[in-house]
Amino acid sequence: MFPIYGLASLLAPLCRLLRRRGFIFRGLVYTGLIFTGEFTTGMLLRKRELCPWNYERSRWNLARVIRLDYAPCWFIAGLLFERLLLENEDADAAS
Repeated sequence: MFPIYGLASLLAPLCRLLRRRGFIFRGLVYTGLIFTGEFTTGMLLRKRELCPWNYERSRWNLARVIRLDYAPCWFIAGLLFERLLLENEDADAAS
């Protein structure tokens, strides 16, 4: 799971590009990318019977690997990832 969450670091170049956009737009982009990453890795792991999560009991599941009702959580998480990823750049620019 940690390598999958580590993929969030790949958002850094995108965060720089979106920096001047509104937070709603940025949050929606991040949510979409997180869902795409979770869906892709979930499907790959499920093919090998290694997927550690199964959302089949949720009525909001998509292919049992993502839950659409998690969108608000991923929206906030994306903006938090952005803050963490860009925090060091802002500190370096200030010095």
